[in-house]
Amino acid sequence: MTEPIGDQLIVLLPRLRRFARGLAKNVSDADDLVQAACERALGRAHQWQPGTRFDSWMFRIVQTIWIDQMRARAVRGESDAIDPELQPTDETVRRAEARMSLQAVQKAVVRLPEEQRAVLMLVTVEGLSYKEAADALGVPIGTVMSRLARARAAVQSMTGLSAGGHGGVDATV
Repeated sequence: MTEPIGDQLIVLLPRLRRFARGLAKNVSDADDLVQAACERALGRAHQWQPGTRFDSWMFRIVQTIWIDQMRARAVRGESDAIDPELQPTDETVRRAEARMSLQAVQKAVVRLPEEQRAVLMLVTVEGLSYKEAADALGVPIGTVMSRLARARAAVQSMTGLSAGGHGGVDATV
């Protein structure tokens, strides 16, 4: 027997929040996004098919709501702001280089197009396979692969960081 949808939602909440924070760029919008997604899922529970991946279904709901919100904001002419809570706060010298690299990556990630950022978050943060990400986003696996490659290349280009390295980030600043 399948676990009730409410119980599955509770277990999935931390992952949904993490994904929403990656899309929304700030805590408040991310929390609103997760709440809206949970409400939609509960209201449309009959649309989820037991035996399919519940997390993929929820990630897709979150992304759909986010796209709708971005379109509405664009129509209203609103801009997004980065929540200072998302910025690293550790000021110790031994972590300065890592902090600067993290900030550079965060700034680069929020500049990515929505579809690239969504794929990057699902694969690198949530640990979904390409197939699972493709299912969650409703796109072919090849699209996931190309979006992920473009996202990684763009982040590397914007930050000057190589994969696993610190590239051109000057830790002495």
